[in-house]
Amino acid sequence: MTYDDARAALAAWKADFPSDPYQNDVQLRSILERSLEGDRLVELDSRASIFARALVAIIAPAAQRYEQRLHLPELNRYDELGNRTETVSFDPAYHQAGEAVWSSGVVALSAQPGRAYEQATLLYLLSLEGEAGHACPATCTIGLARALRRRASPEVRDRFLPALVDPQYASAQRGAQFLTEVQGGSDVGANECLAVANEDGETYRITGEKWFCSVANADQFFITARVPGGPEGTRGLGSFVAPRMIDGRPNGFTLRRLKDKLGTRGLASGEIDFDGALAWPIGPIEHGFRTAVSVVLNTSRWMTALGSAGIMRRAVLEARSFARFREAFGVPVEQFPSMRRILADMTATSVGALHLVFALTGLEDRIDEGTASETDVLYHRFLVNAAKYLISRQATSVVRSGIEVLGGNGTIEDFSVLPRLYRDAIVYESWEGTHNVLAAQVLNDLRRLPILDAVEENLMSGLDRADQDEASQALRERLVRALGDARRCGEDDGFASWHFRSVLDELGVLAEAVYLWAAGEVGEATHLLAICPAPGAVVEPESVLAQRINALLDAH
Repeated sequence: MTYDDARAALAAWKADFPSDPYQNDVQLRSILERSLEGDRLVELDSRASIFARALVAIIAPAAQRYEQRLHLPELNRYDELGNRTETVSFDPAYHQAGEAVWSSGVVALSAQPGRAYEQATLLYLLSLEGEAGHACPATCTIGLARALRRRASPEVRDRFLPALVDPQYASAQRGAQFLTEVQGGSDVGANECLAVANEDGETYRITGEKWFCSVANADQFFITARVPGGPEGTRGLGSFVAPRMIDGRPNGFTLRRLKDKLGTRGLASGEIDFDGALAWPIGPIEHGFRTAVSVVLNTSRWMTALGSAGIMRRAVLEARSFARFREAFGVPVEQFPSMRRILADMTATSVGALHLVFALTGLEDRIDEGTASETDVLYHRFLVNAAKYLISRQATSVVRSGIEVLGGNGTIEDFSVLPRLYRDAIVYESWEGTHNVLAAQVLNDLRRLPILDAVEENLMSGLDRADQDEASQALRERLVRALGDARRCGEDDGFASWHFRSVLDELGVLAEAVYLWAAGEVGEATHLLAICPAPGAVVEPESVLAQRINALLDAH
């Protein structure tokens, strides 16, 4: 192959990317066809196709520019006359992409209960470009809009919600969620930011600092803060909404600095100090933490899992196409068995994640429209944490494999999107709770609630819908063992301390396999189970495991 031949092959690979990645996604469309019907499916099909084309034509080239270091967000504390503004400026390309994202309706649909499938589809498609500077603002705005619609008083809801669900990018307001404090991190109960009631009995003044504030340019802030005299820990936290500006001036806050992050670089994340910011409570103060977790954080966990699934889909598209066009030793590299195994691993993992996160989307849809059963709510409580935990980790692994397929080219920022996807995927892993925090949440839930009964009911019913053969029976037996290990974790603290993350890994992969099996995607399910083998029957005693781990860490 000559120089010209090689460059022509690379050009063909670039041109191979679909102009409409929604119509190209057979798995996604088949899930929607099984889940929706009638006018709702027809409308979503049209909306998603229009947005997918805008993603390729508008968002992708814009993101390629404003994600580069020379074009990242900049903090502007003052205007040209020395007035304090606390604004963030963006490259014009950022707003071009924002117009396309907001006009899709991904955020505006929050005004209507039960539009989770639509929002999930659009967010998943957007994530083919990674976070792209707008997936987080859209997610945070959706979470705040849901909190206002479900939990706020009519007066607070009507004051703040309409601007959030405006479909016009230029006039719509963006939402943000500020929970993390430097001393607390995931330990939100250690937060010290205070909310002091005003004499009007309706508003509060918030004072304190927030350490990790993504969407630092937002127009409305969702803030957790402690009310003096309340109980310690998370029970003493209220949920509030604070507008960015009051009477044309910053509402009692200063932006200390913007974060220099590994990924999601087009997104403005910062540190913010509040000094008497005017805020309104979202629902009763004593229910504040419940609102923060069950509505706002769970919405973000669901959408972060969707984003991770979208990142995986893009990595698979890039890698499989590259392997078809790239030749080595006289043949396309996709013909080598070792390469085919990598591509199969990536594909099965990506498709499994897609099916799992859309099972979660079905629960989100019913919960948001108020038609969910008690079992739905219990199962959602498990799945929203388990899916985010599992899929975000799978995404990092799949993108890394995609980079391996492209070889050295895969590490070049302007050669493909994969370096940006890899950086974003790693950031996604930490958003809305680290892996240990999410695993601990699941473990705590299964100890207090009949969560595992709901998990067993949903997954076994999925297997009941599948063809019954020897392989499906083996999957059923493996699921029974995993559920048994999970129940042991609920009863044995020592066992759980060392093994629960492995048990949760197993349950998550089995859930993906069950949904694939129920959809008739047996090949994908079988391969997914093969690359994630069942744990051995013999489990090391906790003392032996602890001794080995301690020795290893001490040695390094």
